[in-house]
Amino acid sequence: MHTFAVSGRDVTRAWIAACNALDRRDNPARTGLHTVVRITEPTMDDGDFRMELDRLRTGAGHEPVETVANTIFPATTAVTSKDHEDLVARYRGVMPRLKSYSGNRHGTYFGRLIAYPGVDGSPIDQLGTIISRLRHQAKSSGPMTAAYEIDLAHPNDAADVPPTEALVHAAGKDNLYRGFPCLSHCSFQLDRDGTVHAAALYRSHYMFERAYGNYLGLGRLLAYIAQEANLRPGTLTVMAGHARLDGPIARIRPLLSGTGQLAA
Repeated sequence: MHTFAVSGRDVTRAWIAACNALDRRDNPARTGLHTVVRITEPTMDDGDFRMELDRLRTGAGHEPVETVANTIFPATTAVTSKDHEDLVARYRGVMPRLKSYSGNRHGTYFGRLIAYPGVDGSPIDQLGTIISRLRHQAKSSGPMTAAYEIDLAHPNDAADVPPTEALVHAAGKDNLYRGFPCLSHCSFQLDRDGTVHAAALYRSHYMFERAYGNYLGLGRLLAYIAQEANLRPGTLTVMAGHARLDGPIARIRPLLSGTGQLAA
């Protein structure tokens, strides 16, 4: 079994470290199990690097990194929304149209965050609950550190995806302080110095096709939660049950090694 745990100051450095950890001679399949990537400043990345990566991604038929990031957190919509309630209302309003696109028939990641399908069919704003709980606890004399969970996987997903995980936390039901998607779960931890950190669990992660954009989207989500709860964003840790370095590896390697721009 090949595995690794790497860290990087920003999204770019962390992504490079993870890809290089998979691209080893003793790992010809370029896959890993139970991998861990920790990003110290997950809202930051190298714009020039992302441009080069996008050039290669577009040539391979993939969407730009920003498109992937927006499936987790629609940054532009958030900036132009009056408050969290306005953001939720606007996004829920466009969800039927988003579901009409190929690959979105079960919804989007952000849709699961702010309109998780409840037991009675009503949408649950998990993100709003997390923000409210963090804001309330941060003001208390002894705030709870780990009581802020968000689910993305749903029992109905098993209709199309063979069940490979046991869902335990029930969104909208398990609210005590104790006690479709490749992205299954997000967890937030409140440091008593006023910083909130995030951890995300993926069933599987394709490093070239999705990971860079996912890291950016998660970092922006963390920054948004921190801002709304009057806290500071901290580190992002991403765990993947199965990670794979996909894509045209011979053309990716120069970018990973820093030896020059990718060939056109």
